[in-house]
Amino acid sequence: MTINNNAPTHIDLGNRVLLAAPRGYCAGVDRAVIAVEKALDHYGAPVYVRKQIVHNKHVVQALERRGAIFVEEVDEAPEGCVMVFSAHGVSPAVVQMAEARNQMTIDATCPLVTKVHREVQRFDKEGYDILLVGHEGHEEVEGTAGEAPHAVQLIDGPDGITNAKVKDPSKVIWLSQTTLSVDETMETVIKLREKFPTLQDPPSDDICYATQNRQVAIKKIGAESDLVLVVGSANSSNTVRMVEVALQAGAKAAYRVDYASEIKPEWFEGVKTVGVSSGASAPEELVAEVLDYLATINFGDVRTVTTAEENVQFSLPKELRKDLKMAGEDTSNKMKK
Repeated sequence: MTINNNAPTHIDLGNRVLLAAPRGYCAGVDRAVIAVEKALDHYGAPVYVRKQIVHNKHVVQALERRGAIFVEEVDEAPEGCVMVFSAHGVSPAVVQMAEARNQMTIDATCPLVTKVHREVQRFDKEGYDILLVGHEGHEEVEGTAGEAPHAVQLIDGPDGITNAKVKDPSKVIWLSQTTLSVDETMETVIKLREKFPTLQDPPSDDICYATQNRQVAIKKIGAESDLVLVVGSANSSNTVRMVEVALQAGAKAAYRVDYASEIKPEWFEGVKTVGVSSGASAPEELVAEVLDYLATINFGDVRTVTTAEENVQFSLPKELRKDLKMAGEDTSNKMKK
């Protein structure tokens, strides 16, 4: 397999792979996964995690093998245990339930999700109706709405717009789930503004930098690919959106796979150019396996298409960082290889 990072991105005759950059782990996912790993090292197994720490079954299974136990709710875990909140965030009610059970909590919520929580708190105090664009049932949406359930209305598709009602049209604002498609979100906002002309925008963009960067990159390769493969799990919102974005950008076909073993030979009929990317919760080792598979079927010329550079890093959760520091252990956001 040859990776030519300096090659032109236009398509020549012959089989090619266009590898999107950036792709894969974002800073919030990296922080959350490392938090569980370091908690296991410091406190010992078991460490309990509410929901999947990130939406990737490979990552979850790897942590389970190390001693992490994933539960749906904190009352399924013993009193006094170590409990990690997932990267998607939790509502105040969940925090209170964990406190009532004397659980030692580590909040691995992505800081960009926490920012949206703070926005909900702020606009609720100021008496706004908050229209939250997102997907019903998604953990992030449940945590965000839980900050002010009396003030937040979920906008999930046209029905959400139709049913939305506000107390004061001059005090209504929209916020969004961080992992949505940028284009889809703005289409919803345009329709919301038709109903509520005085609808206010959030003080800063809620859709996370990594989601936007991955969508821009996959638009670039999607426009030039016969087939696009996106590595990631089915319950990963940003991964599912990337498949949709690739198709909208012009890819003739696009599929999501957790593993290279899920790739089907019939997808390659008439294909000369394959685009490859991965969702923000998919580890790079899974992308490498896909590239290795493609090399075996004569798609070994890999050209990296870079649309942005990322150097964001978040510090570990403060609760964990404090205990590691007291024990003289490494508090950096990295694991020994």
